[in-house]
Amino acid sequence: MIFAGRTALVAALAAAAALPAAAQEAPRIRHIVVEGNQRIEAETIRSYMAIAVGDPYSAERVNQSVKSLFNTGLFSNVTISHQGDTLYVRVAENPIINRLVFQGNHHISNKQLKAEVQLRSRMVYTRTKVQSDVRRILDLYRHDGRFAATVDPEIIKLSENRVNLIFNIHEGPPTYVENISFIGNHFYGASTLKEVISTKEERWYRFLTNDDTYDPDRLTYDRELLRRFYLKHGFADFHVTSAVAELTPNREGFFITFTIDEGHRYKFGKSTIKASLRHVKVSTLKPLITTEAGDWYDADKVQKIIQHMTDTLGNQGFAFVDVRPEIKVDRKTRTVQITYDIRQGPRVYVDRIEITGNTRTLDKVIRRQISLVEGDAFNTAKLRRSQQRIRDLNFFSKVQVTNVPSETAPDRTVIKVHVQEKSTGSLSFGVGWSTIAGPLAQASVREANLLGTGQSLGVSAGIGTQLTNYDLSFTNPYFMNRKLAAGFDIFDTSRMLQTESGFDSSTIGLDLRTGYSLSEHLSQSLRYMIKQDRVTNVATTASRYIQEQAGTATLSSIQQTLFYDRRDSKIDPTEGYYLQMDNELAGLGGTEDFVRNNVGAAQYFPIADQVILSVSAHAGIITPFAGKSIRITQRYFLGGQSVRGFANAGISPRDSVTGDALGGLWDYYGSVQLKFPLGLPQEYGIAGETFTDFGGTGQTDTSEGTSGIQYSPSPRVAVGVGLTWKSPMGPIAVDLGFPVVKQSFDKTQLFRFNFGTRF
Repeated sequence: MIFAGRTALVAALAAAAALPAAAQEAPRIRHIVVEGNQRIEAETIRSYMAIAVGDPYSAERVNQSVKSLFNTGLFSNVTISHQGDTLYVRVAENPIINRLVFQGNHHISNKQLKAEVQLRSRMVYTRTKVQSDVRRILDLYRHDGRFAATVDPEIIKLSENRVNLIFNIHEGPPTYVENISFIGNHFYGASTLKEVISTKEERWYRFLTNDDTYDPDRLTYDRELLRRFYLKHGFADFHVTSAVAELTPNREGFFITFTIDEGHRYKFGKSTIKASLRHVKVSTLKPLITTEAGDWYDADKVQKIIQHMTDTLGNQGFAFVDVRPEIKVDRKTRTVQITYDIRQGPRVYVDRIEITGNTRTLDKVIRRQISLVEGDAFNTAKLRRSQQRIRDLNFFSKVQVTNVPSETAPDRTVIKVHVQEKSTGSLSFGVGWSTIAGPLAQASVREANLLGTGQSLGVSAGIGTQLTNYDLSFTNPYFMNRKLAAGFDIFDTSRMLQTESGFDSSTIGLDLRTGYSLSEHLSQSLRYMIKQDRVTNVATTASRYIQEQAGTATLSSIQQTLFYDRRDSKIDPTEGYYLQMDNELAGLGGTEDFVRNNVGAAQYFPIADQVILSVSAHAGIITPFAGKSIRITQRYFLGGQSVRGFANAGISPRDSVTGDALGGLWDYYGSVQLKFPLGLPQEYGIAGETFTDFGGTGQTDTSEGTSGIQYSPSPRVAVGVGLTWKSPMGPIAVDLGFPVVKQSFDKTQLFRFNFGTRF
C-alpha cells in the first residue's frame, strides 16, 4: 500500500512537471486571413503586422500588430483572433475624403485655411487628424483676434466608403484690446509706451489693421520692443516682469497689463578695446567707437560698434574673429563701462546652406542675397547682413537666418534660412487732386516677384485734367545670373501747360537701363533713352519764343548715375546722407544735341525722437552743342514741389509781354526742413514740418536772342509750414509757403495740396 501510494505520487509530480513544457510549444501560424478590407491589399495589411506565417502564435505579437495597424491611420477598427493554426485579421477601413469644404468663413479665406490644415481631398479620414485640424483653425482665428470662434466638423457619408468633410466655422466677433496699462513705469508715461508696442487699443479708425485685436505672439514681441526701447535710452537694468492678458467677462475684449521694472538710467563711462588677437591694430579700431563718456547708454549703438569692428577686421583679413562687449555697470556712479574684447573666434567653415519655407520664390533668389557660400569662413556679421538683405527683398513676411553645428565635422556649420512667403502683387486704384496736376485717377498693377524669380513687372495709368501718363516697366535684378540689374520702361505722358507757358506737351518713348553695385554703398546705373517730344496747342497769345517751339523733336541719349547712399532707410530716412551725380549725352541720332549734368546731396540729422532735420541741395546745367538750341521741354523750371511758396514753373525766365515761362539752361535749389510729431499717436502717420526752400534758374535759350525776356539768377527764398499724412488712401501733403525773397515777375503760390498719388 505504501509503495503503491508513493508510485502514484511520483507519477503525478512527473505529469505536473511536463505541463509547462507542453504549454510552451505554441502552434505555428500557417495561415493569416484578412477580412473587411476594400481598398487596401491583404498583403499590405500583413506587411504592417509584427507576426507572420511560420511564426509561433504570440499574444504579445498579436497586440503589437493591432497597435501597428491602428498607427497607420488607415483603419477605424482592428481585431485579431486565431483558431488553431489560422490567424483572422478583421479590419474596418477609414473612409477616403471626397471633398474638403469650409463653411461660414468670411474673414479668413479658403486658401489660408487649406494651407493650415493637414487633411486634403483623397486622403484617409481619421478623427485624430480632424481634431488636430480643428485646433489649427482655431489657432489661426486666435491670431486674427477672434477668440470666440468655434469649429464643428461634419461628415457626410457617400458610397464606396467615401465622405465629404465639412468644417462649419462660426467666426464670432473680433476680440479687441479694450485697454493697455503699465505698472512700474515712472520715467516714461503710458502714452509713450503705447507707441512703442505693436498692440494697440481698439479705436474706430483702425478698421484697416488688426493691431487692436489680441494676439499672444504679438504680446511676446511687445515685451521685446519694450526691452529694446529702454535699453536704447539708458536703462541697462530694465526688464519686463510680466505681461498679462485678461479676457473681459463678456468675452468680447481683453485688458492687457505690462508690469515692468525700469531700474536706473545710466550713462556711458569709459570705452576701451582689448585685443588678445595678434597683429590687430587697436589704433585703427578706436575711431569706430562713436559713443562718448557722458552720453546716455544706448544698447543699439553698442551693437553697431561691434558689427563695424567685425566688418573692419574681416576686411583686414581676420576671418575668425569674435568681438565681445564686457559690460561693467557701476550703480553708484550710474555709468556703464564697456571693454570691447577682440579674440580669436572658432575656426568654423560653412558646410552647406539650407533654405526652407519658400513655396513660390526660387532658391537662387534667396541664395544670392547670402554673403556666405559653402566653404567660406563663417562670419556672424555677414550672417546678420544676409538676413537683412533677404528682408529687404520684401518678398517674405518672416525671415530667420540661423546656424547650427554640422553633423559632418566639428569645424563645420550649417546655415539655415527659413522664410514665410507673402503676397508680392498689388492692384491699386486711386483718385486724387493736386495744385500741380489737378484731378487725377490712377490705376496700377505690379508684381514684384514675377513667377518667384525676383523680377518685377508693372503697368500703371493715370488720367487727369492736366496730366495723363501710361507706363510699362520690367526689371531683372540679376540679369544673366550676375549682380547686374537690367530693365526697360515704355512710357507715354501728356501735360497741359497752358497756364504756365501757353502750350501742351506729349512724350512717348522707351528706355533701357542697367545698374550694379561698385561697393556696399556706391552704385552706378546706365540708361539709354529714345523718345519723341511734341509741343502742340500753342496758344495764339503765347510768347513768340513758345510759338517757335511748336512741332516734334526726337531725343536719343545715354545717361549714367552715380549714387552714394549712407541713409538708414531709403523710404523714410532719419539719419545719414546721400550723394548723387547724373550725366546725360544727347546726340546719338535724333534732333536733340546737348550735355546735361546734375548733382544732388542730402543730409539727415536726428534731433530728438521723431524729430528729423534734413538739408538738401541740387544743381543742374544743360549745354547745347555748337549751333544748336535747347528745346523748352528740356529746360529747367522751378517751383511747386521743388521750391514751395512758388507756383509750378513760377521761377523761370519769362516773356516780359505774355508772362509765359520759358525755362532756364541751369538751376539750383535746396531746402532746410524740420520734421516733427504733432503729439498724435505715431500710427496715425501724421507729422508736421517747417521749411526754408531756396532756388534760382539761369538764362534761357532762344533763336532770337533774349530781347524782351525777364530773367534773374538771384536766389528766391520761401519759408513755410506743412503737414503730411500717410493716409490709408494714399499720401497727403499740405504746405503753406510764404516767399520772402522773390522777383517781380515770379509766380507765387501760398497753398499747395497733394492727395492720392505722387507727382
